[in-house]
Amino acid sequence: MKQKINVLVFPAGEINSIELHDALSYCVNINLFGASSIDRHGEYVFKNYISGLPLIDSPLFLEKFNEILKTNKIDVVFPTHDSVAKFFSENRELINAKVIVADKKTCAICRDKRKTYEYFKEFDFIPKIYSEIKRFPVFIKPRESQGSKGAKLINSGNELPPNINLNDYVICEYLPGEEYTVDCLTDKNGKLIFVSPRSRKRVLAGVTVSGAIEELTPEIQFIAENINKKMSFLGLWWFQIKKDSQGRWKLLEISTRVAGTMCLTRARGVNLPLLSVYIAMNYDVDVTPNTYKVQVDRTLISRYKIDYEYDTVYMDFDDTVIVNGKVNQYAIWFLFQCKNLNKKVILITKHENEIYDTFKEHGISQELFTKIIHLKIDDNKISYINPHKAIFIDNAYQERAAVARKYSIPVFDVDGIEVLLDWRS
Repeated sequence: MKQKINVLVFPAGEINSIELHDALSYCVNINLFGASSIDRHGEYVFKNYISGLPLIDSPLFLEKFNEILKTNKIDVVFPTHDSVAKFFSENRELINAKVIVADKKTCAICRDKRKTYEYFKEFDFIPKIYSEIKRFPVFIKPRESQGSKGAKLINSGNELPPNINLNDYVICEYLPGEEYTVDCLTDKNGKLIFVSPRSRKRVLAGVTVSGAIEELTPEIQFIAENINKKMSFLGLWWFQIKKDSQGRWKLLEISTRVAGTMCLTRARGVNLPLLSVYIAMNYDVDVTPNTYKVQVDRTLISRYKIDYEYDTVYMDFDDTVIVNGKVNQYAIWFLFQCKNLNKKVILITKHENEIYDTFKEHGISQELFTKIIHLKIDDNKISYINPHKAIFIDNAYQERAAVARKYSIPVFDVDGIEVLLDWRS
């Protein structure tokens, strides 16, 4: 593979688009782009980020979208929302790039849960569906939704939302058992080549925040094979299942887009987004997962932007680069970031020992620093600082306060290095 493949993620602001970024941004064969109609988190992580696209229901969308594809020579597009996937499947011939999405019929069925259950009604993995509520408990969910939005367990008539139109919902049996998401991959010939169940142990706003890779049983394999047999997928897709009161797996939904917690399958060594790009480019692919057990637990992550441009960093050493006798990994990340961005880093330290011996002890390269100023214990750091487009990092409050008062430049404690990290790639 001589030329890089230009891949566009759209929209590029939600959790599953960040998983695409993490899966693809460091692949040597990929140039990654992100685009959105509404700016959310994408601009914090996508180095090549495009904003201001019309919404997909705008008559101008396809024209503007194709302009972006042409300008950036995009080869492959990843839709990250079910409605966008459905729209792209319906307009595939009008989009000037390969789209990683199932065919029009498959997307339409997957987008509407009533159609999904009707399409697979011959199988016993479909939950019991009711035309009206005659008994409790039941579970209702919108025909078109994602992330558990609008889904609700109803234990009595008093729990029905006011003015609800049940024609817009699916009414199904209550499934009390454990819930899995099953990640799948279909190759360019329509063959199902990978199936990987993962548990949803803790869910926040419809997203798995704690889960683990689980055993692929014959029952789950059977469900996956029959879904794949009756539908037409390209690359990655997934479905959700939940156990009924008898411990049998029942289908909840199917989706043709990337899932945010596919990171767990990627942790097994199976990069479904990358494999999907290769499939879209008509390559043959092979899957060899690691056999270890893996689980994930996650919480919110913070990324920052500040409205101050700097090209010089003055940085302390003791209790800043080295903390509690060990290398501060955030500091090293930041130092390499500065090197990549051609920013000057001036180490300004009162280290009591020979600084180069300490570098060697901790495996730190002096090449990370543009200049090293080794002060005496009674020297004043502010006398050595040129404040032009500079910042100052030091664990000592008195040092930071003195620099801030004299030069009015941003100063950062050790915990503040996180604010300076650039995640875009």
